[in-house]
Amino acid sequence: MSSNTTPLIGLDAVVIDTETTGLDAAKARIVEIAVVPITAGQVDGGAALRALVRPDEPIPEAATRVHGIDEAALAEARSFAEIWPSCAAAIGDRIVIGHTLGFDLAVLKRECERAGIAWKRPRALDTRLLAEVARPDLAGYSLDQLAAWLGVTMNGRHSALGDATITAHVFVALLPELRRGGIRTLAEAQQASRGLTDVLEDQHRAGWLEPVETPSRRDAERSLARIDSYPYRHRVSGVMSAPPRFVSADVTVADALAIMARERISSLFVTTSSSPGGSARAQDTGIITERDVLRALSERGSTALAAPVAQVMSRPLTSVPADAFVYRAIGRMSRLKIRHLGVVDEDGRVVGALSARDLLRLRAEEAVSLGDEIDMAEHAPDLARAWAKLPLVARGLLAEGVHALDVAAVISRELGALTRQAAIIAEQRMKSQGRGAAPCPYAFTVLGSAGRGESLLALDQDNALVFAEGEPDGNADRWFAAFAIHVADILHEVGVPYCRGGVMAKNPQWRGSAATWRERVADWIRRSNPGDLMSVDIFFDLRAVHGDLGLATALWRESFALAHGEVGFAKLLAEAAGKTEPGLNLFGRIRTQGGRIDLKKAGLFGIVTLARVLAIRHHVVERATPARLAGVRALGIGADRDLDALVEAQRTFFDLILDQQLEDVEHGLPATNAIVVKRLARRDRDRLRAGLEAVQHLDELARDLLFQ
Repeated sequence: MSSNTTPLIGLDAVVIDTETTGLDAAKARIVEIAVVPITAGQVDGGAALRALVRPDEPIPEAATRVHGIDEAALAEARSFAEIWPSCAAAIGDRIVIGHTLGFDLAVLKRECERAGIAWKRPRALDTRLLAEVARPDLAGYSLDQLAAWLGVTMNGRHSALGDATITAHVFVALLPELRRGGIRTLAEAQQASRGLTDVLEDQHRAGWLEPVETPSRRDAERSLARIDSYPYRHRVSGVMSAPPRFVSADVTVADALAIMARERISSLFVTTSSSPGGSARAQDTGIITERDVLRALSERGSTALAAPVAQVMSRPLTSVPADAFVYRAIGRMSRLKIRHLGVVDEDGRVVGALSARDLLRLRAEEAVSLGDEIDMAEHAPDLARAWAKLPLVARGLLAEGVHALDVAAVISRELGALTRQAAIIAEQRMKSQGRGAAPCPYAFTVLGSAGRGESLLALDQDNALVFAEGEPDGNADRWFAAFAIHVADILHEVGVPYCRGGVMAKNPQWRGSAATWRERVADWIRRSNPGDLMSVDIFFDLRAVHGDLGLATALWRESFALAHGEVGFAKLLAEAAGKTEPGLNLFGRIRTQGGRIDLKKAGLFGIVTLARVLAIRHHVVERATPARLAGVRALGIGADRDLDALVEAQRTFFDLILDQQLEDVEHGLPATNAIVVKRLARRDRDRLRAGLEAVQHLDELARDLLFQ
């Protein structure tokens, strides 16, 4: 079932078309009906349904001249009452699409009423309306005109199956055009269609049904309103067993079983390389569990006890990052039907163990599958469908009392996972194009709010790429340039738009070898003009999400070390970011434009920038804004009162922005950082005013703290 936030490329839909006895929706009877499925952006013509329908009244000659169906053709046809159950089953809960669909819906509704069948109004989209939304300057919007514009082949015109198939391909071809206009989701498409009031009024006068009515809340979304929030608030590092217990590959099964019994653990990691146990990487590690031992005994009998664990263990080790949220571990265990995971750090080294026993106290609803749905997506539409669940999960977490900053951490982790899976799909595309595998190890990274763990729903792409070796515009760089273009295109298609500032790995300044990046960072620090450092600051939020993670993490740490103590560089970064827009006027009232205030411009951006430049200046090697401010405070820099006020202001801004974003997304409006002040309760308005007061003197605070 599709929700408001489902991307159009991920819709499960059906295209409907009817041929009738006339064009008066109040009197026309159906003589042919066709249903063509669209699954994840692909037309499934092989699963189409088509049926002739006996109208039980004469067919006007004028109608027969259009569709070619006369009474002789319907001699063996069944009635609508006999046909409709199979059509309704094919439609199910899918979105219904059609061209000038209001006519077909009106006719279908009246046929159901005549047959005494309950009519269930479907959620729908009209390609005629969508085409005008995408291109309001077209000369006309008939099916023939749209097919010609979009390059869709015309076969079987003026038959229900032919027109439904053409309409299905027109819809798919419209999707890139709609994306260019910022229309990506079902709710956005319906909201934009409702804006064509003149067209809809004409259709209403003709007796057609409105095709774009939106329920206030889908049942599927209500089911996500309450979920167990624990897995979204706690990280694996807080649940895992540590330190990990290792044995060598030649230890016997009997000895391994004795160790597990003695230490009351259910698994052991097996080192398969010369690396010392405590620093083993996941790819060099196996695992033997109680179940593995029981399986071996069942298959081999007691002789299995004398065998080395290498013959019984599972490999490669399935792992999860230590800083991942618990819901990801639950989803992975559920999908793979396993009960044990290794836990790894940023360098891929095993630092702990996680078992189903560790998670017994946790309960989670279906929403925890979100992470693994992203990880298992093989194509952009699959990725888009998984990504669409994110606002629903966010709403459910807020309903459970989870703070917006914690929800932002979940969103950020999934944006990282989305980027990783886009990179995996891009690698496959490169191979299918004959470009081969990556020429050397590399790390794909996210920057900005995704790196800090502070992403909300109004996001775009901020990413960079580090590869092991190669010169700018060399063979390796050219491979990674083409690869990064694929990644950017996939993310854009899924619903994470291109960065307007160009901070993407497909652009040369955000891609390079480790050596190139070191030179680049050193050059930044030598600059004396803030204009030369636009967007540079978000590099220090870098978090690796795919590839050789250690390659990027080492660069990030080296960059902090290089910038340590460089007061001038930190000051230039602050100047390059610009000033915070005042959120209060001279009388202490909240400044609004069109009833809204942009809380990113009025305070959030200033808090993030200050925390970042202070972290760079004072060598606080952290990513998240609260952690950076806590690190500065631990150094004895600045007044506790001022820093506490900034932390609370950030929390307030996040609460208010996320709540507004969810409201806007639900109604098909784009998520922004601007909130409607009038809808705030008094308590929230007071919190907002206090937050805006806390950021009024950020410039002075920055000057004081940078030079301490």
